[in-house]
Amino acid sequence: MLLREQVGTIPGLAVIQVGHHKVSDLYARSKQLACEEVGIASFLAYLPATASEGEVLELVSALNADKRVHGILVQLPMPPHIQLDRVLRAVSLDKDVDGLHPINLGRLVLRGLHPTFIPCTPLGIMEILRRSGVQIEKKHAVVIGCSNVVGLPTALLLQRQNATVTVVHEHTPNPAEATRKADIVVSATGVAQLVRGHWLKKGAVVLDVGTSAVEDAAADGGYRLIGDVCFEEAEIVASAITPVPGGVGPVTVAMVLSNTLQSALRFFGVVIDNSDNSFTTDSHLILR
Repeated sequence: MLLREQVGTIPGLAVIQVGHHKVSDLYARSKQLACEEVGIASFLAYLPATASEGEVLELVSALNADKRVHGILVQLPMPPHIQLDRVLRAVSLDKDVDGLHPINLGRLVLRGLHPTFIPCTPLGIMEILRRSGVQIEKKHAVVIGCSNVVGLPTALLLQRQNATVTVVHEHTPNPAEATRKADIVVSATGVAQLVRGHWLKKGAVVLDVGTSAVEDAAADGGYRLIGDVCFEEAEIVASAITPVPGGVGPVTVAMVLSNTLQSALRFFGVVIDNSDNSFTTDSHLILR
């Protein structure tokens, strides 16, 4: 039975965007289109780049109180004058469908504790690995990048699946050498074509999260998107690799929708049959 038929309404997702950014604009629009496709109400809450932190916090507070909204997502990046941590802490835990509230992130650290929501990009990465049948347990995974949004949560999720995890960052002395030991490589730096073919072990599984917009007069809009990984070199070495665009990004959007649905189901107290494990965000599939 449809949720609308059961409770008389549909799930709602609000995306907060402050200012314009090529990649952010693209992802915000893709979330809107995806919501329309699956029947989730979409609210784009846009503020200009000159908006004050107080104005952003007021917007978050209003969305927290809005019963039409079951998920709130803060589109990154934010302008430098706004403290992102304060904005993320202001989002209600029950509506934090991107899983970036400090409490949700903290719950990832300790085994036995489950966050209300898992961050969407790391969740998408784990879903790609799960559905592709990639063994994680006892494998060596390297995560390139240590952001709170992708790198660190991904490392924690891989560790929960009993992988041996190395995090490579800008202060790692020889990142190529460290990465060559990995069975699974996740790159999330936003540095275009950082990872070359010689960084990879033969047969490695590569997930490219980074997205950079580079000028290209021949492309729509005058720019094209490329990833952290030099795809042409890496695909020769890797056993599997996600492209940019069209790889991790669409799965991340799917996880946003899945988390939003889960939030609405919790809000209305609706229980669904997930005996076939088709409902992605059931945490027992990801957390141990």
